Amino acid sequence: MMAGVSGSSTGVKVALSTSSVYPEATPAGFEVASLLGYDGVEVMVGIDPLAADVDAVQRLRDYHQIPVVAVHAPCLLITQRVWGTDPWAKLERATQAATQLGADLVVVHPPFRWQSTYATNFVEGVRDLVRKTGVTIAVENMFPWRAPGGGDFKAYKPSWDPTDLDYDHLTLDLSHAATARQNSLELVRLWGDRLSHVHLTDGNGSAKDEHLLPGQGNQRADEVLAELTRTGYRGHVVLEVNTNELDRAAREEALAGALTFARTHLATVSDPR
Repeated sequence: MMAGVSGSSTGVKVALSTSSVYPEATPAGFEVASLLGYDGVEVMVGIDPLAADVDAVQRLRDYHQIPVVAVHAPCLLITQRVWGTDPWAKLERATQAATQLGADLVVVHPPFRWQSTYATNFVEGVRDLVRKTGVTIAVENMFPWRAPGGGDFKAYKPSWDPTDLDYDHLTLDLSHAATARQNSLELVRLWGDRLSHVHLTDGNGSAKDEHLLPGQGNQRADEVLAELTRTGYRGHVVLEVNTNELDRAAREEALAGALTFARTHLATVSDPR
């Protein structure tokens, strides 16, 4: 197991998503984050039953003495019944969980196209919920689904790309940008102050959402981190990567290296040209 370098001098917290230890469960996410020296944890609600038990997550936080910096609302196909079936109730419950756990942000995906009622007023509804709860809700960039025979299926509404929509807060996921064949560095510059949260990962532009370790894909993750520093970004950077084919020792090695990568490049100022 390789130890990570010390905390970033920029003040940007580097946290670990509990999804990064899958198929291990949420307790392992807290254990590994604490062991390797991450600054915090993002809880992926629905990765296992315990993640939806906010009191149990709070006990993990207190036991490992590591903060929860964000809560990822349950909005995947496999989590459609976590915390009920009403998407607005689920999102509000995610803000309540964030408040209880001391997190300042909730990550949410845009609605699926078949969630027509939820999708119709999604932009305004998110803004209203932020006002009501005081918790930042950062909408995550997604990607078009590619049909096996060619062509794209627009699975999200109002869009998988939040760039031109009137959201106040956005989450940039580098793997999703790769799958959408976008450029994460350009998105950082386009989004400006609306960029509130980053899922640090990578991808090579395949139809599969790869969630590679940063630096293993085409998203210039090192330059993205340096650009965050240059622009005075004050959100969190969260490692959200796929390690499901690794054993525990190799997983720790990979996540320690990713932490070092993040802190090293956050300490670099990019050339704005």
